[in-house]
Amino acid sequence: MRKLVIAAGAAVVAAAGLTLPLAGTASAATTLKDDFNGDGYRDLAIGTPGANTVTVTFGSASGVSPSRSVTVSQSTAGVPGVTEPEDEFGENVTSGDVDDDGYADLIVGAPGERVTGNTTGSVTIVWGGPRAFDRGAKVLNSPTTDTERFGEAASFVDIDDDGSANLAVISSDSWWYYAESADPTRAIAPEVDFLPEGVRLEGMEAATFLSKDGYTYVLYGERADGKPYTVYMKGGVGDIGYYSGVLAEGDDPRATREASAAADVNGDGYTDLVTGNAAANSVTVRYGGQGSFGATKTYTQDSAGVPGADEPEDRFGAAVSAGDLDHDGYADVAVGAPGESVGTVTGTGSVTVLKGGTGGLGAGRAYHQDTAGVPGAPEAGDHFGSSLRYKDINKNSRADLAIGANGEDIGTSADAGAVWVLRGAVPYVTTSYATSFNGADFGAATSGAGRAFGTVLR
Repeated sequence: MRKLVIAAGAAVVAAAGLTLPLAGTASAATTLKDDFNGDGYRDLAIGTPGANTVTVTFGSASGVSPSRSVTVSQSTAGVPGVTEPEDEFGENVTSGDVDDDGYADLIVGAPGERVTGNTTGSVTIVWGGPRAFDRGAKVLNSPTTDTERFGEAASFVDIDDDGSANLAVISSDSWWYYAESADPTRAIAPEVDFLPEGVRLEGMEAATFLSKDGYTYVLYGERADGKPYTVYMKGGVGDIGYYSGVLAEGDDPRATREASAAADVNGDGYTDLVTGNAAANSVTVRYGGQGSFGATKTYTQDSAGVPGADEPEDRFGAAVSAGDLDHDGYADVAVGAPGESVGTVTGTGSVTVLKGGTGGLGAGRAYHQDTAGVPGAPEAGDHFGSSLRYKDINKNSRADLAIGANGEDIGTSADAGAVWVLRGAVPYVTTSYATSFNGADFGAATSGAGRAFGTVLR
C-alpha cells in the first residue's frame, strides 16, 4: 500500500471539521448553481457516504485544493441531526440557490437516515454564503410513512417553466417535488402514478431533453426482479406523471441502474441523455429532440474509435459524465471502467474520454494511473473511474474532469478512496497540472479504511 502524491498544501481542519473558504460576494442571484461562496467559480462537491460527509473544494484560477475547502456533516455546527454509521449522508449531492439569496446551496441526500416515527431517509439543504455553510441548514424527511430511502437522489430545476426552480427528490419507489419557496416544506406527489410495483429507484437526471425550455426527468433503478429500469417523465403544469414512458428495461443494454449524464453532444441545442450499463459494458447516448428522444446509439470498447477491448469484468459504463472539455461547442463524454485491468494489474480501473461532434461521439482516449502525468500507480482493486464529474472549476471555459477511485488504498487504510482532477484542454483533458487528494488531506472525518472518499462527485 502507498500514499498518493497530493496537491500542495494541507487543509487546516477546525474542531467542527471545517476549513473556511475565501469570502465571495454575490450582488444578484448567481447563474452558477454550484458556486457556494459567490466568488464566480464553480465548486466541486465530494460525497463520501461511508464517512457521512460532503467535502466542497472551492474553484479558483488554479483549480481546487484541500487548502480551499469545507467538509460538512451532521456533526457540523448548524446542521441538524446526529452522525450515525447507517445514515449515508452524501450518498447523493446536488445544488442550487434554494433561498434565492445569490449563493448556491448544498443539497445532500442521506437515504439511510433513521427518523423516529418515520421511514428512512432525509435531504439536508445547507445554506451557501460568502463564508459558505456557516448559516445553518434545513432538513426534509420522508413525506409519508410507507416509502423508504427518501433522498436517494435529488434535482433542482424548473419543473413548470415559470422561471423558478423546484426541488425534486426520489425515494426507493416514489418521486416528489416541492413548490417554489425559499423554505420548501410540503412534498407533492405526481398526479399520475407512473412507476410500476416493486421498482427500486436509485438515480435521477433532469434536463431539457425534449424541449429547449421545459425540463424532463429521467429516473432509473431496478425492477422487482433486479434488472435495470429506466423511465422518463415530462415536466409541465398539471397532470405530472401522465406524460411518461419506459426508455429501456430488463436485458436491454440501453437501460441503466447506476449512471447518467446530460449535455448537448451533437450541438443541436437539445440536451442529450447519456447512460451507462456496467453489466453490459456499454454507454448509450439518446439524442434529445422536440417532444421525444431521437436517435439512440450504444458504444462498447469494441466500437470503432473506443480504446481497449470489451471484457466481462471491465464494468465500462459504471460512471459517466459529460461536458465540453475543449470549448468547441460540443459536449464530450467520460466513461468509467473501474474494473479495467492495466497491463497485468487487475481492477485498477480506467477512464475513456469520447469527443462530441455534429455526428455524435467520435474517437476516444483512455486515462489511468499508468498514464504519464497522472499521480499514483496502478494497483489491483483501485477502481479508478468509479465516479466522474465534468465541470469548469478554473473558469477558462474548458470543463475539467474529476475522477474518483473508491478502492484506492492510502497508507495502511484499504479502500480509503481518492480523487484526481485533470484539466480541460485541446483536444482532450491534459495530465499537466494534474491534482490528486484523499480523505486524509481533509481531516479524520473523511478518511480511513473503507470510507471510499470520492464515492460521489458533483
